[in-house]
Amino acid sequence: MNPSISAEATLTRGPLDDAKAQLAQAVAQLDVSEGVHRMLATSRREMAVAVPLRRDDGSIAVYEGFRVQHNFSRGPAKGGLRFSTAVDLDEVRALAMWMTWKCALVDVPYGGAKGGVAIEPRDHSVGELERVTRRYTSEILPIIGPDMDIPAPDIGTDERTMAWIMDTYSASKGHTVPGVVTGKPIALGGSLGRASATSRGVAHVALLAMASRGLEPARASAAVQGFGKVGRDAARFLQEAGVTVVAVSDVDGAVVNEGGLDVMRLAAHVDTTGSVRGFDGADELDRDALLTLDVDVLVPAALEGVITEDNAPDVKASIVVEGANGPTTQAADEILTDRDVLVVPDILANAGGVIVSYFEWVQSNQAYQWRESEVNERLGERMTNAWHAVVEHAGVHGTTYREAATALAVKRVIEAHDLRGLYP
Repeated sequence: MNPSISAEATLTRGPLDDAKAQLAQAVAQLDVSEGVHRMLATSRREMAVAVPLRRDDGSIAVYEGFRVQHNFSRGPAKGGLRFSTAVDLDEVRALAMWMTWKCALVDVPYGGAKGGVAIEPRDHSVGELERVTRRYTSEILPIIGPDMDIPAPDIGTDERTMAWIMDTYSASKGHTVPGVVTGKPIALGGSLGRASATSRGVAHVALLAMASRGLEPARASAAVQGFGKVGRDAARFLQEAGVTVVAVSDVDGAVVNEGGLDVMRLAAHVDTTGSVRGFDGADELDRDALLTLDVDVLVPAALEGVITEDNAPDVKASIVVEGANGPTTQAADEILTDRDVLVVPDILANAGGVIVSYFEWVQSNQAYQWRESEVNERLGERMTNAWHAVVEHAGVHGTTYREAATALAVKRVIEAHDLRGLYP
């Protein structure tokens, strides 16, 4: 083996390495046995499947698909499904683990799961995406269900994807099973408020973080990386709260206006053109430069691993609110902590989606729809309670908010495991 290649591979870290490092910090703080640590670091069930697709031109393509269920101690597994060429098994393992902690932190009776297909959705027709979704669903059918594992939308998927999954699963059972997924269309039993729940939670906790640092919304500025499912409405909610949103980015580029973007007009531009680029109410900006703008609040709401040891020293925001899963690497986290940057961790910041997914699951099981105001009020309560629990734990134990959030979540999972016991 080439020694230089081996050394490079050793130094290369991915999201699973960061997830395991965060878990190791938590179990050290909680004085957990090595056996329990190994159990928490290991997924309970993993499935890798081939997903063949007959394309519109008659050719056959084959994609890799995964579903990982990390833990069941607190209830059925729960987690999103993403369509992205970046999907691999280790990424899905990391995301499933983070989902376990997220559900426990906001006291939702689920374990963590995640799924993905290594496909670029923008290169496929609607018909092809439907066939991929239905074939993937049929392959993982034995391990999903309303009492086993409940998928939800993620990167590259949406409510239409969930409708296809629900229909495929229901056809196999011979009757409609709305509780098999969340994030469904309202007409098929989706919850009011679900589409913007993650974004609403991000904005809610960002305002709490700003208050803790003495920042008034009307005097604060923000930059949002990602203008999709999470970032778009997070920017809107922050602006509605009085925060000046000066920059946003998407996969194609970024735009900036120091006086503040008109988020709603930008959203209309994106709906028309498919990108933030070319918006006449702002200047073009290098996409990566958004992360180091001189703003009060930075919201990374796209992919994992975007704040690294290379750019963390240049982050000027005093608050980072993680709208995405794992956007800050372990090395970057240490740099930001040393620089007194308040990082609101992903398992707290973006938990609004799984909270309202839980509400949707409850409504589906009851065949009764809640009012949107009721959904939003209960979402706010859970986000606020989780925030105060994290702040208190961090203050008592002298840890970062990420360490506090992970320790609280891991402790709750261990408590559930101890109460259930180990079979046999």
